[in-house]
Amino acid sequence: MNEEAKKEVNETSRGLRKTRRGTVVKRSGDKTVSVLVERRYAHPIYGKQITVGKKYHVHDEKNEAGVGDVVEIAETRPLSATKRWRLVRIVVSERAKEAAAEAKAEAIEAKEEGK
Repeated sequence: MNEEAKKEVNETSRGLRKTRRGTVVKRSGDKTVSVLVERRYAHPIYGKQITVGKKYHVHDEKNEAGVGDVVEIAETRPLSATKRWRLVRIVVSERAKEAAAEAKAEAIEAKEEGK
């Protein structure tokens, strides 16, 4: 059985797991991060856009997510008293953003020196 078939059988037998995308707001202990997931909706009467946030304790097996990273999380079996979610992948890394901004600043600096 190839990998795709195994994944398909596994998903149908367990059901689809909920996934969310949020921002890491805190590294709370070994292999755990707190992720803030925000959702927006229109107020049912007034129509104003409302942003509501919820924090989830997420299992990060490799300790790879840092504060500020945008991550994707998925529902899983209970791993502790509060952890019911696991880290699927890092969508945007804060360290990558900082490196890109630094490189851009250096390029602008080099361009100004050349004038």
